[in-house]
Amino acid sequence: MKPVLIIAAVPQELSLLKEALGKGSRRGRSAFGHVTGAIGGRRVVLCAAGVGKVNAAAATAALIERFRPGLVINTGCAGAYAGSGLAIGDLATAGEEILGDEGVLTAAGWQDLNFMGLPSLLQGERRWYNEIPLCGPAAGQAVRLAEKLGLRLVRGRFVTVSTCSGSSERGEELALRFGAICENMEGAAVALTCLRYGIDCLEVRGISNQVEERDMKRWDIPAAVAAAQRFVLSYIEDMNP
Repeated sequence: MKPVLIIAAVPQELSLLKEALGKGSRRGRSAFGHVTGAIGGRRVVLCAAGVGKVNAAAATAALIERFRPGLVINTGCAGAYAGSGLAIGDLATAGEEILGDEGVLTAAGWQDLNFMGLPSLLQGERRWYNEIPLCGPAAGQAVRLAEKLGLRLVRGRFVTVSTCSGSSERGEELALRFGAICENMEGAAVALTCLRYGIDCLEVRGISNQVEERDMKRWDIPAAVAAAQRFVLSYIEDMNP
């Protein structure tokens, strides 16, 4: 049975999952520290890769090469865009990830990689630019599980940025441009790496804040990452052996 690789940015986003591995867990030695163990009878690899797309892509590639997982789950927190219907503590899963920064800023405004003629991934005749698909069946199963558990989980487009939106104006700009529900700093990098390797990718995040005028006193990161981890635990335990 192939393992499940779970990638997050910081240890706080994996703390409950690490506890669930129990005494049989083992810490691995590599450029990206990781812990292996079992949840619900399934082998699991946890990695807090660091913040941002570079760390996320490098860690995902390195650990895919080492463990050959059947599924990669990217988890953590996200900021919800106005109009998404998401509240702090809600869950969101990505149907599609968007590289929100990659492109060119022209006199006519921002243009994407397609405008530049530069695909982020080229495989034969297939080209992907800023829009990166995730595993539809895995996201669908997440939605069904949330319904069964009575949890609020919204499926939609996520935007991955290097510079987080610290104002309502910027958040509204990205939400409108991409038709997205929330933003994060790693998801598209993980999804693109999985697409390159042909491995299913699921992204589940807890909402820590609204994308508005930045005021971290209004955020609740602990509640967001706890909600996401509890759901990921349930998802793994619900997977068919």
